[in-house]
Amino acid sequence: MRFTSTPRGARLARRLVGVRLNEWGILYGTGPHDEIVLIVGELTANAVRHGHVPSRDFHCRLHLTHAPEPLARVEVTDTRAERVPPRPGTLPDPGFADGGRGLLLVSAFADRWDWHPRADGPGKTVWAEYAIPASPSATGVTA
Repeated sequence: MRFTSTPRGARLARRLVGVRLNEWGILYGTGPHDEIVLIVGELTANAVRHGHVPSRDFHCRLHLTHAPEPLARVEVTDTRAERVPPRPGTLPDPGFADGGRGLLLVSAFADRWDWHPRADGPGKTVWAEYAIPASPSATGVTA
């Protein structure tokens, strides 16, 4: 979906992803649900804060696959090409700064994440993958 590049747009994306996860069986209040929503919140906040271009929206995609393992993939695309995130494994230590921890959180909860230039125009896509645990009692998802 496409969202306005505002804090309100980021909140709406996070809420809609939460609803969709619950509909797909990754239930509210479970660790996987909360962690995926946190990842979405950080990626969409970064798109608004660092990828904002006036009058341009950001896009958020959510995929759920079941083979070979249950996997949620989040992709957030913005239109700002000159501001790119660091690569995984090269995140700077924010120290005592007020910000700079978003990708550290994504790195801590996602199994994999990275970014690539946007294929259909200026900008970039930051993506993260989260392997859903096989325990149905934890998520409600059956593999």
